[in-house]
Amino acid sequence: MNKAMDHKQLATILQWYDMSGVDVIVADQPTDWFEISKRPSAPTLIARQATNSRPQTASPAAPARVAKIAPKIARADHSLAAPKTELAVLEASELSAKASTIAELQAALEQFDGCSLKNMAKKTCFADGNPRSSLMLIGEAPGRDEDLAGLPFVGRDGQLLDKMLQAAKLDRPTDVWITNTVFWRPPGNRTPTQAETDICRPFLERQIELIKPKVIVALGGTAAKTLLRTKSGIMRLRGKWVKLEINGQAYQLLPTLHPSHLWRTPAAKKLAWQDLLMIKEKLREKKN
Repeated sequence: MNKAMDHKQLATILQWYDMSGVDVIVADQPTDWFEISKRPSAPTLIARQATNSRPQTASPAAPARVAKIAPKIARADHSLAAPKTELAVLEASELSAKASTIAELQAALEQFDGCSLKNMAKKTCFADGNPRSSLMLIGEAPGRDEDLAGLPFVGRDGQLLDKMLQAAKLDRPTDVWITNTVFWRPPGNRTPTQAETDICRPFLERQIELIKPKVIVALGGTAAKTLLRTKSGIMRLRGKWVKLEINGQAYQLLPTLHPSHLWRTPAAKKLAWQDLLMIKEKLREKKN
C-alpha cells in the first residue's frame, strides 16, 4: 500500500471521528475500556486488601465490618452531584424569571455558566423561528451542525423537518418557533442527562411562557419525557394530546417522532404525517 493511500485512509478515519462527535483528543493512546472493565472495582480491591491483611486470629465479626466499609466508599462519588445540580437549577430559575422578553431570556442564557455542556460546546443554540407563532417545536439537543451554526435543527434532521413542515403547509420562518430541551451540544451527540435537562428546564419553561404557543410539539422521546416528567417511551406517547402545565398555565402538547428516528425507520414517516395532520387540525381549532 503506497503512502498516498495511507494518507487517504487516515483522512477518512479522521472525518468519520469528526462526524461522530469526537473532536477533542484527551490522550496519546486510546483507552481500552473493555480491559479496564475486567479489573476489580475500587471497593472490591479494598475489601480484598482488608481480608488479606486481617490476622488469622481475627474475630468472625471482622469481615462484616470490612463489607460495610466498601459500600460507603462507592456511594461517596455520588453524594456531591445533587447539591451542585440543585444550585445550578436555582440560579437558572432566578435568571430566567427576570427575563420579560425573548431577547432578555437569550441574553440571560448566554451569561449562564451552570450547565457543564456549555464548556464543551462551540455555540449556544437558543431557538429559531417566529416568537409570535402559535406552534412551538421542542427537540432533544443540538448536534454537530447546530453547534457550529448556533441554531437548532439546521443539519440533516432539520432539513427533513423543514420538508415535513412544508408538506403540511407550514413555513418555518413565520409559522414555527423551534428550540431544544438543552441549549448546548452534548459530547458525541449523546442523550442529555437528567441533571442537564433539569438545569436547562427553567430557561425552556420561561421560553414557553413568553412565546405563549397554542400548540407545543415534543420531537422525540427525550423532549416528551423531559416536558411531561415521565418514563414512558415515545411510541406509547405519540399521537395523543396531553396537557402541559407551567406555573398554572395549561398548554396543549403533542409528542411525535424525532426526524432522526424517521431517517433510521422510514416506515414511521406515515405516523409522523398522521401527527402533522393532528397538529394542523388543532391549530385550525385554536385559530377559530
